Amino acid sequence: MRVELFIALLLASVQGLHVARAPALRPARAAGLLMKEPPTKPIAAETNAEAEDGSGGLRQLLGLKGASVDDGKSFLNWKIRLQLMKPATWIPLIWGVACGAAASGNYHAIWNLFGDAPTTDSWGVVGEDTLKAVGAMLLSGPILCGFTQTINDWYDRELDAINEPNRPIPSGAISEMEVYSQIAALLIGGLVLATRLDSWAANEWPVITLIATFGSLMAYIYSAPPLKLKAEGWLGTYALGSSYIALPWLCGHAMFSASTITPQEVVLTVLYSIAGLGIAIVNDFKSIEGDRALGMNSLPVAFGVDTAKYICVASIDLTQLGVAAYLYAIGETIYAAVLFGLVLPQMFAQLTFIQDPVANDVKYQAAAQPFLVFGILCTALAIGHHTF
Repeated sequence: MRVELFIALLLASVQGLHVARAPALRPARAAGLLMKEPPTKPIAAETNAEAEDGSGGLRQLLGLKGASVDDGKSFLNWKIRLQLMKPATWIPLIWGVACGAAASGNYHAIWNLFGDAPTTDSWGVVGEDTLKAVGAMLLSGPILCGFTQTINDWYDRELDAINEPNRPIPSGAISEMEVYSQIAALLIGGLVLATRLDSWAANEWPVITLIATFGSLMAYIYSAPPLKLKAEGWLGTYALGSSYIALPWLCGHAMFSASTITPQEVVLTVLYSIAGLGIAIVNDFKSIEGDRALGMNSLPVAFGVDTAKYICVASIDLTQLGVAAYLYAIGETIYAAVLFGLVLPQMFAQLTFIQDPVANDVKYQAAAQPFLVFGILCTALAIGHHTF
């Protein structure tokens, strides 16, 4: 088995995952919206109350539910700005870049100095490739994912007033002008960085810039009217899943030779985006009351919690099992077996999740997401190893 695969599995064993201030909605208005439909149990807004285990401060910095309420008096309001960018959501995109780099077959890591392909005897090459990967991760995670989360929170401010009233915008912890300036800075900074990365990668076509531009456009139409894809059920959920898996993967590969991206690899990233659809549904359960009240046609609203939870786990499991079968079919049997093994603990975690997806969403993602993302890396290593 290749050295990269051993290292990936070793890492898996030691890591655990995943102007005036804007006024909040008047309580009477929020109450009126909620009266339209009886809430499910437990109520999502209650599950978003500040955590009682003392982790509220850390949750705030990571952008997770259960965060403490900040007074907005930190230097340049940095805590609130960071909370808007939801750092916890950067992880899949940063990981996607790493997977794309592995799939390229041209990324040189430290172990490539010792004979493993692609071999090199230069510490300079290893150092440069590491910096290239970090640059692509910075683009995909903190900058463009941060842009996506900020613009999504702005257009979701009325929804969050119902589901997560302690979020920065509905709570009034950040002003309208501060939100606008953050959106502009992240978007412009991301596109400028993308052009520089294309130059660094010596791409004949500005592939990374095109990916960044397309991703930014998708982020806008996902959240903003009149299209607002997130209100369109299947379409919006798949758009979110593909943005979290396919785009960073292709960005990572393009950083190390865009010309070697194959049609088979593109198909695999599209398939994995179906698994991303399942992860996106997990996030929809906590917002079901507000989605229903404001006419958002998320899958839990459209199909009901009981049906949506099975759509969720089926899209996650069947996609990965299908990819494992494909790897087996093309002769990458070791990688196929490892991927199959990584699906099993996810299925085990789903036994608890489906009992109450509203209450168990965070617990499920913490238990299952590490195995999902290492499965994506396993697939990427197989693609990098295989000759099409």
